[in-house]
Amino acid sequence: MPQSLAKILVHTVFSTKDRRPFLRDKSLREELHRYLGGILTNLDCQPIIIGGVADHVHILSTLLRTGTAAEMVKEVKRGSSLWLKTKSPDLRDFAWQNGYGIFSIDYSQVEEVRKYIAGQEEHHRMISFQDEFRKFLERYDVEYDERYVWD
Repeated sequence: MPQSLAKILVHTVFSTKDRRPFLRDKSLREELHRYLGGILTNLDCQPIIIGGVADHVHILSTLLRTGTAAEMVKEVKRGSSLWLKTKSPDLRDFAWQNGYGIFSIDYSQVEEVRKYIAGQEEHHRMISFQDEFRKFLERYDVEYDERYVWD
């Protein structure tokens, strides 16, 4: 076969620095999600759904066949951080956390993950970001040191 083809689906999660609730304003958050989608599109990573709450974001997207997860997340965080800082003087100190979580998903899980991301506001009335993230790490059997997960 002369072509190299792939469809790699990933669920990416990262928070604001120190989980500061910079994204309280729902219209700003929705605009941010669209902006993140544009960055992904420019990277040839198809955004499927982007959501989140005041202190973190979830992205369901494809990963470019020739790119790395680290490159994608770096560009998404860099570009969106620069953009957010132009939106309001209140956001001049905006920063994303240094780390992130990225988890592969099966094509059969797309609808389940899509619903999960769409329901973030309801979901986080019952569970904190930290507890949610720990559950992801446990579900995917990721070894971690609690001292270095949060910033």
